Amino acid sequence: MNNIDTSTWKSFFICGKKGIFKLIQPGVRKSKEYIEEGSVPFVASGAFNNGIEKYVKTDEVLDQGNCITVSAIGGFSFYQEKDFVGRGGAGSAIKILYNANLNEQNALFICAILKKTLSKYDFNSMISGTILKEESIYLPINKNGIDWNFMETYIKNLEPTVSKYLNQLQSLKLDSYKELDLKNWKRFNLYDEQLFTIDSGNKLDKSKMATNNPTVNFVGRANQNNGITAVVNEIIGLEPYKKGYLTLALGGEYLGSCFIQPKDFYTSQNVNVLIPNNEISYNTKLFISIMIFKESRTYYKAFIDELNRHIKTDFSILLPVNDDKQIDWEYMENYIKDIRATCKFKSNQVTSFLL
Repeated sequence: MNNIDTSTWKSFFICGKKGIFKLIQPGVRKSKEYIEEGSVPFVASGAFNNGIEKYVKTDEVLDQGNCITVSAIGGFSFYQEKDFVGRGGAGSAIKILYNANLNEQNALFICAILKKTLSKYDFNSMISGTILKEESIYLPINKNGIDWNFMETYIKNLEPTVSKYLNQLQSLKLDSYKELDLKNWKRFNLYDEQLFTIDSGNKLDKSKMATNNPTVNFVGRANQNNGITAVVNEIIGLEPYKKGYLTLALGGEYLGSCFIQPKDFYTSQNVNVLIPNNEISYNTKLFISIMIFKESRTYYKAFIDELNRHIKTDFSILLPVNDDKQIDWEYMENYIKDIRATCKFKSNQVTSFLL
């Protein structure tokens, strides 16, 4: 696909009196109120699975589909085809956008633009209805106004190309590297002497950090940019953590997000630091960070059962072991090496089409 010529695009308010969309804010709803599993999507603020946290059983009036939902944190925007229940109330409640011209294709186009525009909002500055009414986005136009057909056609033309590269990427497996066979793996606590010392982090407030001479990364509970949400001044008397350590978000929307830090850093509240007890290669740390994330997202729940109470007690991850039942460092190293070498080119191609 050729790059889009945006030189003739026009700026539009997202919502409000002169905005494109009608803004709806869901009623007060919390995930923990929905205990019984069902078929209705429960949509909350999040970066994954179209914002769908789970499927619930409910008799209440649903939020209508054919709309865009916007996460209060990170601006993650998704098209919702079917009716759903949206998380409402204070804090990280979603926002719902309606327009009669919306369909799946032009909505996907707009979602990408919304995400890029609203990604600057985080835990310290969550997206509210007021903020959405003040924000604007650039969209293609024709003589009648917004060019909905252009956006729809663009996505339709893009879909076969994306599908082609996704299929190629998904097919890269058995010939290049062995699939994971977990039956002989073993569980390890993160504080195992072979792994990490778990430090509670700095627990700093980003809003109170000076930034006139920024030299130190500031890591918060985020799932982009290695969790780095700012670059701040170094605090006299407080030595930053060293690059190469891992950070782990203990709660919130991005619970379990685990990153290898590329530079020295400070942390916000609810971010632990994993300090290797021995020399661990980058590839192996990457392998471990993925296992931590998968374990966290599978067995723990944001705002309900977070990692705070578990990380230094019963939280554990599966890792490969050798014949002596010790951690198989070589296996993890080679596994990541093979994946990176095999997928690097094609994953870059897929990314270039999706962004």
